[in-house]
Amino acid sequence: MPRYKLVIEYDGAPFFGWQRQAEGLTVQGVIEAAVRKFSGETVRLTCAGRTDAGVHATHQVAHLDLAKDWRTDTVRDATNAHLRPHPVSIVGAEIVPDGFDARRTAIRRHYRYRILNRRSPPAITRGHVWHVPWALDHELMQAAGRKLLGRHDFSAFRAAECQAASPVRTLEQLDVEVRPMGFHDEIVVATSARSFLHHQVRFIVGTLMMAGCRRLGADDVADILASRDRSRCGPMAPAHGLTFVGVDYAEADGK
Repeated sequence: MPRYKLVIEYDGAPFFGWQRQAEGLTVQGVIEAAVRKFSGETVRLTCAGRTDAGVHATHQVAHLDLAKDWRTDTVRDATNAHLRPHPVSIVGAEIVPDGFDARRTAIRRHYRYRILNRRSPPAITRGHVWHVPWALDHELMQAAGRKLLGRHDFSAFRAAECQAASPVRTLEQLDVEVRPMGFHDEIVVATSARSFLHHQVRFIVGTLMMAGCRRLGADDVADILASRDRSRCGPMAPAHGLTFVGVDYAEADGK
Protein backbone atom coordinates (compact mmCIF):
# COMPACT_ATOMS: atom_id res chain seq x y z
CA MET A 1 0.00 0.00 0.00
CA PRO A 2 1.88 3.10 -1.21
CA ARG A 3 1.98 6.28 0.85
CA TYR A 4 1.63 9.58 -1.00
CA LYS A 5 2.91 12.95 0.11
CA LEU A 6 0.83 15.86 -1.18
CA VAL A 7 1.78 19.53 -1.36
CA ILE A 8 -1.41 21.57 -1.17
CA GLU A 9 -2.38 25.19 -1.81
CA TYR A 10 -5.69 26.69 -0.71
CA ASP A 11 -7.59 29.87 -0.05
CA GLY A 12 -9.01 29.47 3.45
CA ALA A 13 -11.85 31.97 3.06
CA PRO A 14 -14.75 29.54 2.41
CA PHE A 15 -13.60 26.86 4.85
CA PHE A 16 -14.13 26.13 8.52
CA GLY A 17 -10.44 25.34 8.74
CA TRP A 18 -8.46 22.28 7.71
CA GLN A 19 -9.89 19.59 9.96
CA ARG A 20 -12.91 17.56 8.88
CA GLN A 21 -16.10 18.38 10.81
CA ALA A 22 -19.51 16.81 11.06
CA GLU A 23 -20.96 19.93 9.44
CA GLY A 24 -19.27 22.72 7.53
CA LEU A 25 -16.91 22.83 4.56
CA THR A 26 -13.29 21.95 5.40
CA VAL A 27 -10.11 21.56 3.36
CA GLN A 28 -9.53 18.02 4.59
CA GLY A 29 -13.12 17.10 3.81
CA VAL A 30 -13.11 18.28 0.19
CA ILE A 31 -9.75 16.66 -0.60
CA GLU A 32 -10.78 13.32 0.90
CA ALA A 33 -14.02 13.48 -1.09
CA ALA A 34 -12.08 14.23 -4.30
CA VAL A 35 -9.72 11.28 -3.74
CA ARG A 36 -12.69 9.00 -3.11
CA LYS A 37 -14.31 10.07 -6.37
CA PHE A 38 -11.34 9.15 -8.55
CA SER A 39 -10.00 6.14 -6.62
CA GLY A 40 -13.10 4.62 -5.07
CA GLU A 41 -11.24 4.49 -1.74
CA THR A 42 -12.16 6.13 1.55
CA VAL A 43 -8.98 7.78 2.84
CA ARG A 44 -7.91 9.88 5.78
CA LEU A 45 -5.45 12.71 5.23
CA THR A 46 -2.87 13.67 7.85
CA CYS A 47 -1.47 17.18 7.47
CA ALA A 48 1.57 19.01 8.80
CA GLY A 49 -0.36 21.88 10.36
CA ARG A 50 -4.12 22.12 10.91
CA THR A 51 -5.02 25.66 9.91
CA ASP A 52 -7.97 27.56 11.39
CA ALA A 53 -10.98 28.95 9.57
CA GLY A 54 -9.92 31.61 7.09
CA VAL A 55 -6.20 30.80 7.16
CA HIS A 56 -4.56 30.16 3.78
CA ALA A 57 -1.76 27.85 2.63
CA THR A 58 0.72 27.92 -0.23
CA HIS A 59 2.66 24.83 0.90
CA GLN A 60 0.62 22.63 3.20
CA VAL A 61 1.85 19.03 3.33
CA ALA A 62 -0.30 15.96 3.92
CA HIS A 63 -0.03 12.22 3.42
CA LEU A 64 -2.48 9.44 2.60
CA ASP A 65 -2.33 5.73 1.83
CA LEU A 66 -3.98 4.16 -1.23
CA ALA A 67 -4.42 0.45 -1.91
CA LYS A 68 -3.62 0.84 -5.60
CA ASP A 69 -0.22 1.98 -6.85
CA TRP A 70 -1.35 5.04 -8.78
CA ARG A 71 1.03 7.21 -10.80
CA THR A 72 1.83 10.37 -8.86
CA ASP A 73 0.72 12.67 -11.67
CA THR A 74 -2.60 10.81 -11.77
CA VAL A 75 -3.09 11.34 -8.04
CA ARG A 76 -2.36 15.04 -8.47
CA ASP A 77 -4.41 15.67 -11.61
CA ALA A 78 -7.39 13.44 -10.81
CA THR A 79 -7.73 14.92 -7.34
CA ASN A 80 -7.58 18.44 -8.77
CA ALA A 81 -10.24 17.56 -11.33
CA HIS A 82 -12.64 16.55 -8.57
CA LEU A 83 -11.76 19.51 -6.34
CA ARG A 84 -13.40 22.01 -8.67
CA PRO A 85 -14.80 24.56 -7.91
CA HIS A 86 -13.22 24.68 -4.44
CA PRO A 87 -10.15 26.98 -4.12
CA VAL A 88 -7.84 24.05 -3.35
CA SER A 89 -5.04 22.72 -5.54
CA ILE A 90 -2.74 19.70 -5.24
CA VAL A 91 0.54 21.26 -6.33
CA GLY A 92 2.60 18.08 -6.09
CA ALA A 93 2.33 14.38 -5.26
CA GLU A 94 5.08 11.83 -4.63
CA ILE A 95 5.47 8.37 -3.15
CA VAL A 96 7.30 8.39 0.18
CA PRO A 97 8.45 5.69 2.62
CA ASP A 98 5.86 4.20 4.98
CA GLY A 99 7.60 5.88 7.90
CA PHE A 100 6.92 9.35 6.55
CA ASP A 101 4.26 11.16 8.57
CA ALA A 102 3.31 14.67 7.47
CA ARG A 103 2.69 15.76 11.06
CA ARG A 104 4.94 13.64 13.30
CA THR A 105 8.12 13.75 11.23
CA ALA A 106 7.97 17.51 10.54
CA ILE A 107 10.87 19.37 12.13
CA ARG A 108 9.87 22.94 11.30
CA ARG A 109 6.79 24.85 10.15
CA HIS A 110 6.73 28.27 8.49
CA TYR A 111 4.05 30.97 8.49
CA ARG A 112 3.78 34.43 6.92
CA TYR A 113 1.46 37.19 8.06
CA ARG A 114 0.70 40.13 5.73
CA ILE A 115 -0.32 43.58 6.94
CA LEU A 116 -1.46 46.22 4.45
CA ASN A 117 -0.36 49.50 6.02
CA ARG A 118 -2.14 52.37 4.29
CA ARG A 119 -5.17 54.58 4.79
CA SER A 120 -7.27 53.14 1.96
CA PRO A 121 -8.73 49.63 2.27
CA PRO A 122 -7.54 46.82 -0.04
CA ALA A 123 -9.31 45.81 -3.22
CA ILE A 124 -7.16 43.18 -4.96
CA THR A 125 -5.64 41.68 -1.80
CA ARG A 126 -8.81 41.84 0.26
CA GLY A 127 -9.16 38.62 2.22
CA HIS A 128 -5.40 38.00 2.26
CA VAL A 129 -4.06 40.92 4.30
CA TRP A 130 -4.87 42.64 7.58
CA HIS A 131 -5.65 46.25 6.76
CA VAL A 132 -4.10 48.55 9.38
CA PRO A 133 -4.79 52.19 8.38
CA TRP A 134 -2.56 53.90 10.96
CA ALA A 135 1.22 54.22 10.59
CA LEU A 136 3.36 51.30 11.76
CA ASP A 137 7.11 51.34 12.38
CA HIS A 138 8.43 47.97 11.22
CA GLU A 139 11.76 48.52 13.01
CA LEU A 140 9.95 48.82 16.35
CA MET A 141 8.00 45.68 15.48
CA GLN A 142 11.24 43.85 14.71
CA ALA A 143 12.81 44.98 18.00
CA ALA A 144 9.77 43.74 19.90
CA GLY A 145 9.79 40.46 17.98
CA ARG A 146 13.36 39.71 19.01
CA LYS A 147 12.15 39.50 22.62
CA LEU A 148 10.11 36.44 21.67
CA LEU A 149 12.82 34.42 19.95
CA GLY A 150 13.99 31.23 21.64
CA ARG A 151 12.42 28.75 24.02
CA HIS A 152 9.76 30.23 26.30
CA ASP A 153 6.44 29.62 28.00
CA PHE A 154 4.07 31.28 25.50
CA SER A 155 0.96 31.17 27.72
CA ALA A 156 0.44 34.90 27.10
CA PHE A 157 0.10 34.18 23.36
CA ARG A 158 -2.06 31.07 23.59
CA ALA A 159 -5.77 30.65 22.86
CA ALA A 160 -7.93 29.77 25.84
CA GLU A 161 -9.13 26.64 24.03
CA CYS A 162 -5.60 25.47 23.13
CA GLN A 163 -5.25 21.75 23.86
CA ALA A 164 -1.45 21.50 23.74
CA ALA A 165 -0.01 19.64 26.72
CA SER A 166 2.62 22.34 27.31
CA PRO A 167 2.75 26.08 26.51
CA VAL A 168 6.52 25.90 26.01
CA ARG A 169 7.63 26.42 22.42
CA THR A 170 10.86 27.40 20.66
CA LEU A 171 10.43 30.28 18.24
CA GLU A 172 13.27 29.90 15.74
CA GLN A 173 12.48 32.84 13.44
CA LEU A 174 10.50 36.06 13.79
CA ASP A 175 11.37 38.60 11.10
CA VAL A 176 9.47 41.76 10.20
CA GLU A 177 10.04 42.95 6.64
CA VAL A 178 8.61 46.04 4.96
CA ARG A 179 7.83 45.90 1.25
CA PRO A 180 7.31 49.36 -0.29
CA MET A 181 4.35 49.20 -2.69
CA GLY A 182 4.15 52.73 -4.11
CA PHE A 183 1.28 54.39 -2.27
CA HIS A 184 1.60 52.09 0.73
CA ASP A 185 3.71 49.56 2.54
CA GLU A 186 3.09 45.88 3.08
CA ILE A 187 4.57 44.54 6.29
CA VAL A 188 5.29 40.82 6.36
CA VAL A 189 5.91 38.92 9.58
CA ALA A 190 7.77 35.65 8.92
CA THR A 191 7.94 33.08 11.70
CA SER A 192 9.16 29.50 12.05
CA ALA A 193 9.09 26.87 14.78
CA ARG A 194 8.84 23.13 15.17
CA SER A 195 5.27 23.65 16.36
CA PHE A 196 2.97 26.48 17.41
CA LEU A 197 0.27 26.88 20.02
CA HIS A 198 -3.32 27.51 18.94
CA HIS A 199 -3.55 31.13 17.68
CA GLN A 200 0.03 31.82 18.80
CA VAL A 201 1.09 33.52 15.57
CA ARG A 202 -2.03 35.70 15.44
CA PHE A 203 -1.60 36.86 19.06
CA ILE A 204 2.06 37.62 18.38
CA VAL A 205 1.24 39.66 15.27
CA GLY A 206 -1.44 41.61 17.12
CA THR A 207 1.08 42.43 19.85
CA LEU A 208 3.74 43.45 17.32
CA MET A 209 1.20 45.76 15.69
CA MET A 210 0.79 47.49 19.07
CA ALA A 211 4.57 47.92 19.20
CA GLY A 212 4.58 49.28 15.65
CA CYS A 213 2.18 52.10 16.58
CA ARG A 214 4.20 52.83 19.74
CA ARG A 215 1.60 51.66 22.22
CA LEU A 216 4.02 49.00 23.46
CA GLY A 217 7.80 49.00 23.70
CA ALA A 218 10.10 46.03 23.17
CA ASP A 219 10.56 45.68 26.93
CA ASP A 220 6.77 45.72 27.37
CA VAL A 221 6.52 42.75 25.01
CA ALA A 222 9.19 40.92 27.01
CA ASP A 223 7.18 41.64 30.18
CA ILE A 224 4.01 40.28 28.57
CA LEU A 225 5.84 37.09 27.65
CA ALA A 226 7.20 36.70 31.18
CA SER A 227 3.78 37.36 32.73
CA ARG A 228 2.19 34.33 31.01
CA ASP A 229 -1.03 36.37 31.11
CA ARG A 230 -2.99 36.30 27.85
CA SER A 231 -5.08 39.32 28.90
CA ARG A 232 -1.96 41.51 28.60
CA CYS A 233 -1.07 40.73 24.98
CA GLY A 234 -2.31 42.64 21.97
CA PRO A 235 -5.43 41.82 19.95
CA MET A 236 -5.56 38.61 17.97
CA ALA A 237 -4.82 39.46 14.34
CA PRO A 238 -7.52 38.30 11.90
CA ALA A 239 -7.15 34.88 10.31
CA HIS A 240 -7.20 36.04 6.70
CA GLY A 241 -3.77 37.68 6.89
CA LEU A 242 -2.10 34.39 7.82
CA THR A 243 -0.67 31.83 5.39
CA PHE A 244 1.02 28.49 6.03
CA VAL A 245 3.97 28.64 3.65
CA GLY A 246 6.13 25.59 4.28
CA VAL A 247 7.23 22.65 6.35
CA ASP A 248 10.65 21.04 6.72
CA TYR A 249 11.50 17.37 7.15
CA ALA A 250 14.75 15.62 7.86
CA GLU A 251 16.37 14.57 4.59
CA ALA A 252 15.77 10.89 5.34
CA ASP A 253 12.05 11.53 5.85
CA GLY A 254 11.36 12.83 2.39
CA LYS A 255 12.68 16.34 1.68
